[in-house]
Amino acid sequence: MCKLQVIALLEEHLEDMQATSPPESKHALDLDSLRGEDVQFWSLWQGELLAGFAAYKRLDDNYAELKSMRTSRQFKLRGIATKLLKHILNEANLHGFKQISLETGTMEYFAPARALYLKHGFNYCEPFADYQLDPNSCFMTREIV
Repeated sequence: MCKLQVIALLEEHLEDMQATSPPESKHALDLDSLRGEDVQFWSLWQGELLAGFAAYKRLDDNYAELKSMRTSRQFKLRGIATKLLKHILNEANLHGFKQISLETGTMEYFAPARALYLKHGFNYCEPFADYQLDPNSCFMTREIV
């Protein structure tokens, strides 16, 4: 049951990205990619209900990329994204990362995500890793302390 809820929320996430972002600007990880050895994935539960999930991808020994944060619709505006983000930042620190960056969309749909990241110390930056400048993407980063 738990695995099915995670897969269903991931599919919802990917469908929203497909509906919101043009194909060349979609960077969300699918299920197989989330199983990669360079990816750490966490889910947050309220009883038997999946509240959300988040992942980061190791880029090198000092640098990680925040990937695939999602809150279940029934848990929106309840602080789940903040809990997930704080957990990711703590885990990244425990694993010795010095910096974490992310890519998110520039569309209005992504405004709450950008506000959350700004509130938690992220700043806008240039593309990182293999990303290229894209009018549909913005890039953010912060040091991990």
